[in-house]
Amino acid sequence: MNEAQEKLVERLTEKYKSIDQDVNIHMDGLVWAKQMTYWDYIQTEALLGLQIQRTTLPDEMVFIMYHQINELLFKMILWEMDQVAHTENIVAPKFTKHLDRISRYFDMLSNSFTIMGDGMDIDQYMKFRNTLTPASGFQSAQYRLIEFGSTELINLIDYRFRATIDRNTPYEHAYEHLYWQAAGKDHATGKKNPLLQNFENKYKHFFLGKMEEYNTINLYTKFKSLPEKEKTNKDLINAMRHYDHTVNIGWVMNHYNAAAKYLDSGPKKAEATGGSDWHKYMHPKYQRRIFFPSLWSEEELKNWGVDNLEGYKKL
Repeated sequence: MNEAQEKLVERLTEKYKSIDQDVNIHMDGLVWAKQMTYWDYIQTEALLGLQIQRTTLPDEMVFIMYHQINELLFKMILWEMDQVAHTENIVAPKFTKHLDRISRYFDMLSNSFTIMGDGMDIDQYMKFRNTLTPASGFQSAQYRLIEFGSTELINLIDYRFRATIDRNTPYEHAYEHLYWQAAGKDHATGKKNPLLQNFENKYKHFFLGKMEEYNTINLYTKFKSLPEKEKTNKDLINAMRHYDHTVNIGWVMNHYNAAAKYLDSGPKKAEATGGSDWHKYMHPKYQRRIFFPSLWSEEELKNWGVDNLEGYKKL
């Protein structure tokens, strides 16, 4: 055994000793371990077996795979977000690094809508979408977690009700007034459509827990709690503005425009599969979703969602 091998054994011995394990047992296990392959590591067969069509229309497969890719990217975003949220005394360079990663994923999502917008025949889409009712992309739980992890709850409250809600408001009450409740709830009667009922039956309890978890460690609160030197870091501020604009204007408007190509294509404008007034629910100028309001000027806030997709400048 050469010197390098001896040092490697020493390191392995220390590693397993620290967790009260016998290194010899683990080394013996390596003798019988199978050789690693790409398909075993990535679980390719399992991944490629998850696309199950409900119809015989070929372009439904594009729709399924596109949304599954979105969910994988959402998971990557949450992975980076939690590294910021759960790091105590985080400094601007690390904060910026993870925000840049998150923004790259959302930039990818924003630029990907041509896959749906140009990648499916309108005639096929208008047929297979009827088999999806009352399901909707609205029901992406991971996207809601991204919102909870990005900003303070007040910035996710329906614009009409923000004046009545503050930090002392019970989570249950705040939940009932989140902006996306408008996609399936009549606030005058409190009645919820099947889209929202199904979503809440599956995730409401989980969401309430996440709302509480992220209450003091969401990206915006973490930023505001930084020391002044870190909080005024220009790279960090630009990274936050880019993320906010990309998610709440760029990604949303690209999604909106892709939906409009199909839903507004016929003589009679179609509803979303969940039954919502998707024009007003999705367009940022109506709900004014802004994660980091203090990082924008009064003029920028006034024109939120009205400006073009590139309508902001770096500081």
